[in-house]
Amino acid sequence: MFYIANVEDHIRVVPKHFGLATKDAVEKQLNESYVMSIKKDLGIILGVISVDEVGDGIIIPGDGATFYKSNFKLLVWRPELHELVYGTIEEITNFGAFINLGALKGMIHISQTMEDYVTLSKSGTLAGQASKRVLSAGDECVARVVAISYKMGDPKIGLTMRQPGLGKLEWVEEGKKKVERVKKTGDKKNSNKPKGAKK
Repeated sequence: MFYIANVEDHIRVVPKHFGLATKDAVEKQLNESYVMSIKKDLGIILGVISVDEVGDGIIIPGDGATFYKSNFKLLVWRPELHELVYGTIEEITNFGAFINLGALKGMIHISQTMEDYVTLSKSGTLAGQASKRVLSAGDECVARVVAISYKMGDPKIGLTMRQPGLGKLEWVEEGKKKVERVKKTGDKKNSNKPKGAKK
């Protein structure tokens, strides 16, 4: 989920930014130090929206930088359980697939790629035995977040595509068409009933 986070922190501005206006120096340092970093309490920091307030600078003996107490807004993405995500399959392995979600990568275990018995084919794709569906690198997919772990620093995201409305975009479209056909068939049956008849 994307959020705008209001943050207050002491920003360490290095000497190479001293020639800039204070707010500009703080923003430049934020872009260098914060953007694309991961903070467990915030998520993945995608960008600095604004620097709203900067206090007086503090110099610590022995450190050439200046510290400014600052208030600023960040655009962050924090994965959340059950969230729907869109991405592109980046790599297929014998245990599943890795999907590029933009800010991070997620992992879909082979058992969670589709509702079928799935095997790794010789061509490096995941194939469903009964459905004949194939998942390859480069496929665009919709998945649901089912696990998040921060144990090793970068969050590890576990995904599933086994539920209705999830999976390769072609499969999602097939599912929609199937539902529409069932609705039309149901409507035709109902339209043949005499007026006042119970559905």
